[in-house]
Amino acid sequence: MRWMDANLEVQGYRLTAEESWGLRWGLRFPTALCLAFVVTGLLLESAVLVFALVPIGAVAGWTSRHPFDLIWNHGLRHLTGTPPLPRNPTPRRHAFKLATAWLLAVGILFAAGQATAALVLGGILIAVCGLVTTTNFCIPSTLLGAWHHRRGTTRADMKPIEVER
Repeated sequence: MRWMDANLEVQGYRLTAEESWGLRWGLRFPTALCLAFVVTGLLLESAVLVFALVPIGAVAGWTSRHPFDLIWNHGLRHLTGTPPLPRNPTPRRHAFKLATAWLLAVGILFAAGQATAALVLGGILIAVCGLVTTTNFCIPSTLLGAWHHRRGTTRADMKPIEVER
């Protein structure tokens, strides 16, 4: 198994090598688009833009679909001839929840006039989001998995997501 495929498994996906290859761009699209918006928000030091991402992240974290998945599934995938994205597994959704809280903190800092602190926190978010977008290595999913492993537990809601075949 390739390292990047193993990274998807940590996020809760159970894909064959062929499925992983077919979804390689689609699974990156939601995080890449969000990354572009976060970078823009930080460059503009815009609390409004950062706050606008909070509900998007909340939907991604508390439902099985990231709103940007819909852009891919109903539009872009038809241009590329690739399969639709599967639902987001629980570990990936937990990472979106963490990113949502992080975005909220960055937005509050910008709104409070604390641009330096907002830029530092935002820079960390960009690094983490950039890492998962380019390599599928998700730090929050990895840490959550290590925490469950250390406790010797697995949660019922952590069942892997398989692509409908």
